[in-house]
Amino acid sequence: MTEQFRVLVADDDPMLRMALSEVIAAEADLHVVATAADAQEAADLAERHTPDVALIDVRMPGGGGTHATREIRTRSPRTRLLAFSAYDDSGAAEELKRLGVKEFLVKGITNAEIVAAVRRAGADAEG
Repeated sequence: MTEQFRVLVADDDPMLRMALSEVIAAEADLHVVATAADAQEAADLAERHTPDVALIDVRMPGGGGTHATREIRTRSPRTRLLAFSAYDDSGAAEELKRLGVKEFLVKGITNAEIVAAVRRAGADAEG
C-alpha cells in the first residue's frame, strides 16, 4: 500500500482554500489534515497535526508565508513547505526558499501540477 501524505492547506481566500483542499483530498495518497486562514493558524495547526507537507499562501494575514514558514519550521521541523502565490514574485520566492520552502507555485497552475508538487514534497519528507 502506498503511504498517504498528510497535508496542511493555508490560504486566506476561503473558496481557494476549499478548492485546494478538494483537489488534494481527491487523491488516494494525499490527506488534508487541516486548513488555515492565516499564518498564525497555519503554524498552530502544523504544530498540532505535524503534516508531511504544508501548502502556504505567500500573502495571507498574520505575517504571510514568511511568518508561517518560520513558525512551521520551528514547530514541525519535518514538515516540507510549498509556497503558493497569485504573483510571480522572484524576491519572495528566493526569501522563502532560503527559509526552507521546497517549491514556489504560482496560482493558475493546473491541479495536476499542484498534486505533483505535493507528492514531491511528501516524498522528500520521507527521505
